[in-house]
Amino acid sequence: MALETERGGARRSSPAGRLVRRGFTDPEAAAARLAEPALAAHAADSVLLDALAATADPDQALKGLAGLVEACADEAERHALLDTLTTAKPLRDRLLGVLGASAALGEHLSRHPHDWHELVTFELHDIHPGPEEFVRRLYRHIWEEQPGIPRADALRTGYRRLLLSIAARDLTGTADLGQTAAELADLAGATLQAALDIAAEEDPDAARACRLAVIAMGKCGGRELNYVSDVDVVFVAEPRQIVDGESADPETVDPDTALKAATRLASRMMRLCSDSTREGTIWQVDANLRPEGKNGPLVRTLASHLAYYQRWAKTWEFQALLKARPVAGDAALGHEYLQAVTPMVWQASQRENFVQDVQQMRRRVVEAIPASEVERELKLGPGGLRDVEFSVQLLQLVHGRTDDSLRSATTLTALADLSAGGYVGRADAAALDSAYRFLRTLEHRIQLFQLRRTHLVPTAEQDLRRLGRSLGLRADPVAELLAEWKRHGREVRRLHEKLFYRPLLDAVAHLDLEEVGLTARLDGTALSAEAAQARLAALGYRAPVDAFRHLQALANGVSRRAALQRTLLPVMLGWFAESADPDAGLLGFRKVSDSLGSTPWYLRLLRDEGAAAENLARILSSGRLAPDLLLRAPEAVALLGDTDGLDPRSPQMLDREVASAVGRADDAPAAVAAARSVRRRELFRTAAADVLGRLGDTPADAVEAAGLALTGLNRATLAGALAACVAAAEAAAGQPLPTRLSVIAMGRFGGHELGYGSDADVMFVHDPLPGADETKASNAARGVFEELRRLLQLPSTEPPLLIDADLRPEGRQGPLVRTIASYAAYYRRWSHTWESQALLRAKPVAGDTALGEEFVALIDPLRYPAAGLNAAELLDIRRIKARVEAERLPRGADPTTHTKLGRGGLADVEWAVQLLQLQHGHGVPGLRTTRTLRALGAAVDAALLDADAAEALSAAWVQATRVRNAVMLVRGRAGDSFPAEPRELAGVARYLGYGEGHAGEMVDDYRRTARRAREVMEHIVYGE
Repeated sequence: MALETERGGARRSSPAGRLVRRGFTDPEAAAARLAEPALAAHAADSVLLDALAATADPDQALKGLAGLVEACADEAERHALLDTLTTAKPLRDRLLGVLGASAALGEHLSRHPHDWHELVTFELHDIHPGPEEFVRRLYRHIWEEQPGIPRADALRTGYRRLLLSIAARDLTGTADLGQTAAELADLAGATLQAALDIAAEEDPDAARACRLAVIAMGKCGGRELNYVSDVDVVFVAEPRQIVDGESADPETVDPDTALKAATRLASRMMRLCSDSTREGTIWQVDANLRPEGKNGPLVRTLASHLAYYQRWAKTWEFQALLKARPVAGDAALGHEYLQAVTPMVWQASQRENFVQDVQQMRRRVVEAIPASEVERELKLGPGGLRDVEFSVQLLQLVHGRTDDSLRSATTLTALADLSAGGYVGRADAAALDSAYRFLRTLEHRIQLFQLRRTHLVPTAEQDLRRLGRSLGLRADPVAELLAEWKRHGREVRRLHEKLFYRPLLDAVAHLDLEEVGLTARLDGTALSAEAAQARLAALGYRAPVDAFRHLQALANGVSRRAALQRTLLPVMLGWFAESADPDAGLLGFRKVSDSLGSTPWYLRLLRDEGAAAENLARILSSGRLAPDLLLRAPEAVALLGDTDGLDPRSPQMLDREVASAVGRADDAPAAVAAARSVRRRELFRTAAADVLGRLGDTPADAVEAAGLALTGLNRATLAGALAACVAAAEAAAGQPLPTRLSVIAMGRFGGHELGYGSDADVMFVHDPLPGADETKASNAARGVFEELRRLLQLPSTEPPLLIDADLRPEGRQGPLVRTIASYAAYYRRWSHTWESQALLRAKPVAGDTALGEEFVALIDPLRYPAAGLNAAELLDIRRIKARVEAERLPRGADPTTHTKLGRGGLADVEWAVQLLQLQHGHGVPGLRTTRTLRALGAAVDAALLDADAAEALSAAWVQATRVRNAVMLVRGRAGDSFPAEPRELAGVARYLGYGEGHAGEMVDDYRRTARRAREVMEHIVYGE
């Protein structure tokens, strides 16, 4: 035991053990490097070893130091380096700090060992160099210190030398994040100017012909550049006036000549910075933010820029101009450009759909991130740097129009200004500032290692360890780094969602209606009523004054109810703003809250069940139908708090509930009203589940589930109402009804394919009891069915169930109800082919079950004829189809988008399927169904239709049905075409799964799918 202890102590005191304690992960390699002749004299120097231990990566720092010492070919230079390193703490901290954090700068020093002298001085201009100092030092390096070396190479080595000093100040804490980012931008500006001067030196004729200004955009323009980032620029040029020595009048260069010259200079400048040489690439110069992007000319005159921005520019282009700053070239021209475009920037928030455009751009950026990288994306991912920048810029553009103190192009400065102005709470601003600084610093450290443009957090433990140590995390660098990163990411996401909404509540919490000009203060946030309304307008509220009044009504006061609302509303406002109609969502929320606000469970449900609040917000802003149903009986909100609360009820459960409600009523009107009340609640349940995407995993599944649910609740309502009307008639007559009654569903009702706007197509049939007087039986049956229709459609607070019996024999001219014998006689003598086609969907849904089965047995030979269709019948179907297309399409309707009668719409698909049923239903049992998609499947199984053709028909049918459902959900009234009103069209697009701004894509997709279905239909029906 003593021997083991002695050996353990020896290991701990060995050179390798000392290196392990100092943070080296490869002590053997480190010991070998320290034993090399150049460093051997310093191997035991605790000052040097402790300095290495303080770096982000001691192994990397020592490797870089060994490479630098070896690269010092002159012995005196080597001794000077090592002596200064061990005696001068500033150099030691700077040099080793850089070598431990950046392998790329270590390689630069090994190629240019004399550059270590750049880190020795510690003068004032070295601590905080300004743009002029960078220009002076870069020019001295290019034109004075590097004779005979190509200008392009000298530009790169000079840039890396100055970058070395910036990194040293950053890593030793001499400069904070803001100063470092500003210095990087200033160095970029100096580099662009130097590159432009080199281009002018190479092409003096071009330089004489034009004035050229380089406008920095993005992070360079905002003086917040990364170590490695594209430098975004815009070029503006004007012809130069040339003074001839013999003439007093200046001569202006031809504009086309000047633009060509400016383009040559700009192109050469970009190549000098962007092309890779032996010394590497400085960074890419990106001019794609110019008007028309890659498709536009590289250089424009000032007038051309202004003409574009005034007529064609999109919202995001004005957002980009917020950071515009002249950095190189003709300073006066650059100033003219900035003066001209700045007013446009601060009017951008008045553009229609301003916030929606900006949000859409943000969503596109997130959607473009590969799925495998989203969780590692430091800049563009959720909770990343772009969320902070997006939030700050959006608030600047909204409020900077009237408050010029908010117009800084630098994110952190703008955030501080927003806080000082009361647009962001002090605590929120401090948290966001801290998160942004951490994320940007982490981004800098990631890029600094290899000087590569990346925003992905690495996964290798060694890389994470280096990053953690570079940020001062030493106890457990990897775990601490990941925890800090996730914490700041969550905070950014929270504040990103909150920034726009919490101040609105702060503004109205203690604001009287008569004092709309008063500035309210809460939690350190100040926001005037006018500013709050401006923000609401920017968020997409079309009536910001009304929206502000709703907020006042909801959040004013000191009651517990008001306090709970102030907790809920910030996030509710965010959900409303993400919808196609924020005004409707907020108004609906106020109405529901007015109805239920005093109910103890309502606000508690929304507060404690996060899903319930979000579901309510999405439902209320989804359109008209679901909110209207909810507002008829707001207590249905309780359904949103139950995990299974929005699952459609089974037919058996509906039957029992309707029968129970009808049984408790005193008379037929009350009974039918009770059945309609159940239907209204179930209609809301189905619509809400549909809006929230709960009805199926695929569009076809959702359509089928909605059709079954709507059919089931209409069937149960009809059955309950029929039972109530029969009971009332029997009570009035004092005897049982002298006939049996049955309701036969037709059309989409019979096919279990009802939509939200569908009528209930039916036929009524009765059969007098043995010995009953047929006239009395018919009168009794007609009285019951007429009362049934009247009570189901009677105006009330419940939505009506419209009964359409026009598919009966002789249509509207025929009797409302017939005996089964009368039906048999009519079909035997007078039936037309179109009636056989209509009967394909006939299905008993209410009344006497046996009578319903007798009716089905009666019509089966008609709808599934043993001989199929003869030539005359086929011709008749084709003729009627052609007439329907020519005569029934509404005037002015677009035949390519009319979902019912248009090309490739429901009628096309259903006629094709029904023709197959009429021709082959007798011999193919699978075709004897009332449901369209099932019949399609049976046709494929029977080899009557190939799978591709069936898929084309199925896709068109599902798509058209979804569009019709969406129109009803959004508008609250039925429609067969896409809405013309932009907000309604956007609501339909959202329901169909298209993102903001993709309504045009939705319509194009519809037409494409419909065209395929039309081709299949024409082949089946017309034989084409």
